[in-house]
Amino acid sequence: MSPTRASLEAAFTTRTDRELLGKLDIDSVPRHVAIIMDGNGRWASKRGVPRILGHRAGAKAIRESIAACIELGIEYLTIYSFSSENWRRSAEEVSGLMGLFVEVLESEIGNLMEQGVRVRVIGSEEGMPEATMEAFRRTERRTADNATLTLLVALNYGGRMEITEAVRAIAEEAVRGELDPSTIDEDTIDAHLYTTGIPDPDLIVRTSGEMRISNFLLWQLAYSEIWVTATLWPDFKRGDLLRAVIDFQKRSRRFGGR
Repeated sequence: MSPTRASLEAAFTTRTDRELLGKLDIDSVPRHVAIIMDGNGRWASKRGVPRILGHRAGAKAIRESIAACIELGIEYLTIYSFSSENWRRSAEEVSGLMGLFVEVLESEIGNLMEQGVRVRVIGSEEGMPEATMEAFRRTERRTADNATLTLLVALNYGGRMEITEAVRAIAEEAVRGELDPSTIDEDTIDAHLYTTGIPDPDLIVRTSGEMRISNFLLWQLAYSEIWVTATLWPDFKRGDLLRAVIDFQKRSRRFGGR
């Protein structure tokens, strides 16, 4: 359902958010927003608490972002939850994260159903704990018919790995005689990515002030607009996403043309 001024004012209630709403064009919000959720560890370190508590605090920011996307009429939200490089973190932190995924999915399933959120996981299952993957697959099945917002969770995900797997699959089809190599084009690559059927992100948001995309959606972000904030992920509020969307609306998107 498209947002109205009244529905937005009910969702964005702080004085700053209300002022920002005056600058929002409700007819030109991005269709797909992707977020690199960075800063959980630094948030925890600043408070002298274990890193897992930073990740736990970050779950609230995900709820805020989902709510904001729904209120703004955004159709797709992709969150970078666990990269293929995050296995290099301590065994204690990784184990805590895998358990936290299960806990959050179980506690949030009611809200996801009520909000009409469809969950889809992108990434590799290789090396993932069975209990964690089953929790995600169960959530995918239960939310499959929801249509208000599609939430893509990048889990054990790496952009280079995704492209490598796509190229390997295409090559194997060519070897089997199922695909003429001379017909391979961008659509062929798209059809073999984890995100097949999903439009490319219009806007990518990164928290914690880092100026890099960290192996995230390397193919899909070719013409995405980037918005970076110094805010650490656990402190990210719906008003921050609103600010990012308003900044996006000021951009002139040329997609390589003039």
